[in-house]
Amino acid sequence: QVQLVESGGGSVQVGGSLRLSCAVSAYYSTSCLAWFRQPPGKESQGVALIYRGDGSTHYADSVKGRFTISRDSGKNTVFLQMDSLKPEDTAMYYCAANSRTYCPLGTPTRWSYWGRGTQVTVSS
Repeated sequence: QVQLVESGGGSVQVGGSLRLSCAVSAYYSTSCLAWFRQPPGKESQGVALIYRGDGSTHYADSVKGRFTISRDSGKNTVFLQMDSLKPEDTAMYYCAANSRTYCPLGTPTRWSYWGRGTQVTVSS
């Protein structure tokens, strides 16, 4: 059973950085892992995706060049490094995983496993 636990959220000023971590149990049962976020009053948005096997990544246009997703297979952990943060990055951030190879960043409902989330607040 894949279980995901996020950490690393917090409050930061505009232009600051945060690194989110996602500890993954049954890590080698996953095919892909991703970060999603849900701003207050808005729908969930895909942020970044990484394939466990080859490490290839994909990003939402809104975070390209500012966020970096990575994995540490030795620690069964996925990270999201967030730099140059903006107020519009404020959201609850969730880690998600799939065991299948179908990993649509644009469709949260297609992801099987979810963490409980960690809050990120960016203030000006």
